[in-house]
Amino acid sequence: MTAVPGSAPTSSPDSPTSGQFDVVDDLLWRGLLQDSTDLDELRKHLAAGPVTFYVGFDPTAPSLQVGNLVQVLTARRLQQAGHRPLLLVGGATGLIGDPKAEGERVLNEESVVAGWVEKFRRQLAPFFDFEGPNAAQLVNNLDWTAPLSAISFLRDIGKHFPVNQMINREVVKARLESGISFTEFSYQILQAHDFYQLNQRYGCTLQHGGSDQWGNILSGIDFCRRRGVRGVHGFTTPLITRADGTKFGKSAAGKSLWLDASMTSPYAFYQFWVNSEDADVVKYLKVFSFADRERIEELAEATRTRPAERAAQRFLAEELTTLVHGAEECAQVVAASQALFGRGSLEELAPATLHAALTEAGLTTVKGELPPVAALLRDTGLASSMNDARRTIAEGGAYVNNQRVTDTAATVDPSSLLHGRYLVLRRGRRNVAGVELTT
Repeated sequence: MTAVPGSAPTSSPDSPTSGQFDVVDDLLWRGLLQDSTDLDELRKHLAAGPVTFYVGFDPTAPSLQVGNLVQVLTARRLQQAGHRPLLLVGGATGLIGDPKAEGERVLNEESVVAGWVEKFRRQLAPFFDFEGPNAAQLVNNLDWTAPLSAISFLRDIGKHFPVNQMINREVVKARLESGISFTEFSYQILQAHDFYQLNQRYGCTLQHGGSDQWGNILSGIDFCRRRGVRGVHGFTTPLITRADGTKFGKSAAGKSLWLDASMTSPYAFYQFWVNSEDADVVKYLKVFSFADRERIEELAEATRTRPAERAAQRFLAEELTTLVHGAEECAQVVAASQALFGRGSLEELAPATLHAALTEAGLTTVKGELPPVAALLRDTGLASSMNDARRTIAEGGAYVNNQRVTDTAATVDPSSLLHGRYLVLRRGRRNVAGVELTT
């Protein structure tokens, strides 16, 4: 299992392996338990464990998103408490798509979805332990869905689903007027069938998911019971929102935050957490960090009394970047975030990390020869005009690659380009921009 800063999740001095740890109490304290089939029975079920549980991820994009971390890390917490995860990647349900309120999904080609399934498998693997008595296992619902004939699906599975219950799902009701295809309408049947299959194949008795999956989870439990299976449970986690009520999981520019490093750079991923608002960071620590209660309370106090230090944000950013991208990559992005503001060596940064950092800061491309420093300050937006740029230089507030520039007519020697193509410009302590020289 990938090492993670901080200790295992606890709500008491007892560790998850001590026999006294109550994972339900921990989930409640962290705000990670919204709906459950029966909270007392769920607590008893988990206490009597080990329990085999599952959580599913549909490959409707090439990568998992930051929002998926809620379920990924909840599953990790359950494994650390001694339970066995089944990580379902929906090779079948990803071809269908869970209904969404906005309208019908675009169906992706089978070959595309199959490729995304493999990407999801690789992205999930670092979060879990695949050895030992509660080893995680990756499963694909295409394995038992693909062999089904249309007749078998309708006779053996579909007959157990009352249509009047199916149309009472909120998202289905919302789509009835605008229209919903039978394809998307049948999604909940396929997910319910997954629960039954996982019960029969692996002894799975628990499913968890986001709050939007509550209807699907209940359908799965009902289907299992109609097929004679008892003792199955489910719970959901709440939708994570910011303190201002807006949806969590988008960058400041409104872009999705992906776990795939080629889609969201580790630097951008790190900065997303570093830039968390003080009003949000304690909640994020509870949901996404594996720090214990004492450590989170210490960080909460630091946020209240010394907010400028951003200790909680940095702790969270380093923990999650290490978990998702590895310790070496995390060290690089931490070094980059410091070097850009004059607190480290720019020359020691890897080209990819430097490019990602400058992209986040604002990267301007220059073709051919580099203009004077004053023009670069203007062109990157660090100065509003040439006069403003020259004044900034004269006052000692302009830096190129962390070296102060005082000559208003200064130019850049091409030999000073980082990795032969990058410049880091800074105005004062906090305003940074990048330049990339291309041919």
